[in-house]
Amino acid sequence: MKEKHMDNCIFCKIATGAIPSDKVFENDEILAFRDIHPAAPVHVLIIPKQHIANLSECDDSHAGLLGRMLALVPKLAVQEACDIQSDSEGNLSGGYKTLINSGPDSRQEVYHLHVHMIGGSRPWRENI
Repeated sequence: MKEKHMDNCIFCKIATGAIPSDKVFENDEILAFRDIHPAAPVHVLIIPKQHIANLSECDDSHAGLLGRMLALVPKLAVQEACDIQSDSEGNLSGGYKTLINSGPDSRQEVYHLHVHMIGGSRPWRENI
């Protein structure tokens, strides 16, 4: 996949390494890093390295990439210790939330597609 970046996009700069980040995962097409303004104890952003402004710009050709981004979430949840746990009696604890903001009414701040993975002990900041 040919990577397209935008010179003024902070996430493109993070994806190319021009701006440092606290990476938790990286491969040829996806980067995951800790949010610098976390809403919870675990707050990871998962971005495509290719510039896509938001989910509304995606079409069927992006299905594989979107699937790989979402399939990464439970793996990162285990890695970051916010996965769903079950005790010997079957009681569940833990867990995480995923969020994709698209457009100004959703409070999208950076116009580069990203998935928030938010987890850890409560309370979480609720205004994301």
